[in-house]
Amino acid sequence: MGEFQHPGPPRTALVLDDEVQIGNFVCKALTSFGLAARHFSDPLQFLLEVKRAPPDILILDLVLGRSDAVDVIRKLEFLKFAGRVILISGHDQATLREFEQVGRARGLRMLPSLHKPFRTAEFRAVIQSAAKPDGVAADGKPPNSLSGVVKPENILEEALDNEWLEVWYQPKIDLRLLCVCGAEALVRAQHPKHGVVEPADLLPPPGDPLYKPLTLFVVERVMADWLKFAEKGHPLKLSVNVPASVLGAAGFVDFIRNARPSHPKFPGLIIEVTEDEAIRDMAWIYEVATQLRLYNVSISVDDFGSAYASLSRIKDLPYREIKLDRGFVANCAIDSLKRGLCQTVAELAHCFGASACAEGVETLEDLRCLVDLGFDAAQGIVFARPMPANHFVEFITTQQNVGAGNSHLPDTGGALRSVRT
Repeated sequence: MGEFQHPGPPRTALVLDDEVQIGNFVCKALTSFGLAARHFSDPLQFLLEVKRAPPDILILDLVLGRSDAVDVIRKLEFLKFAGRVILISGHDQATLREFEQVGRARGLRMLPSLHKPFRTAEFRAVIQSAAKPDGVAADGKPPNSLSGVVKPENILEEALDNEWLEVWYQPKIDLRLLCVCGAEALVRAQHPKHGVVEPADLLPPPGDPLYKPLTLFVVERVMADWLKFAEKGHPLKLSVNVPASVLGAAGFVDFIRNARPSHPKFPGLIIEVTEDEAIRDMAWIYEVATQLRLYNVSISVDDFGSAYASLSRIKDLPYREIKLDRGFVANCAIDSLKRGLCQTVAELAHCFGASACAEGVETLEDLRCLVDLGFDAAQGIVFARPMPANHFVEFITTQQNVGAGNSHLPDTGGALRSVRT
């Protein structure tokens, strides 16, 4: 989740295919698109070149002699490759999708795969899509990530000490009433040298003790911002990401109890906990969530589907919202398998008395699909990118209303207007 700048057109590409004729064809096409391209048949030489001079795009065949794409993907993860990856193969589309998912799970920014033989125009369209803002990559890295440059050491600790941290907000849309119903709080740092630092380069590994002061800072800022939003006539329900280790820490419930506004219109707070963390210690999470409910704080299971928890465990999670992982949302309008999974999640949430929210919605087609499937809410760049608090207020108050009745949804590029038609 994040507001990312346009990455610009790709300029360099490397091709790994053990068939020289195909590799040469792909390089020739890339050259005609204006990219400097090189072909490799040997995975080792290919990876050495990626390490030496990371390109904008990698084109990767699935079968590579005695190696394959999964082996290469693992190495690319180790190299922290931040460019785009395109898979090509004569295997069926289902196999290509499975390999794409492996790449996303390893944190790579996967572009649509191409089935051999493919047309030059089809290839060009995929390459051009690399220049479009993509919201969030599978690993959360934005196109303007610090990856590829020297990353400051202990940047979060430095940001906490020097008060560089900011909280930005991404609007959350009620798909039934077609209005802004809330927002997710997302942390940023204003670094004096690197500018806005995104979570991919700011957050430490899971379990780091710095998550506690970070979480306390974000919650306090969100509560203060809520009062400002309410004064402007927008007492929306906000959500905050909280690691399970902080949620269950001694004193956290007391902190929430004391930090919440006493304003009569305060609608409560949503705490988002990732699925994998929620199922790790469900008994303790359940206890804390039950206690927090007394103070109008509810739990949302974030990145649902990424941990593949069984239904027998899901039913015991103390949630009031299921937030479907963006990996299942993307292309749900054209991928029958993803559409089926989205429908199942919406029905599952409703069966358990919870709401279904889709994150990472990027296209109008996917948005219409989610509305048809009965999702209650959604967020993503199809509506708006995360923005500073003052811009968030402007977003709600100054943009043109859409629809009829008392709908208060700003006309975010006509996204919701198109759903009505």
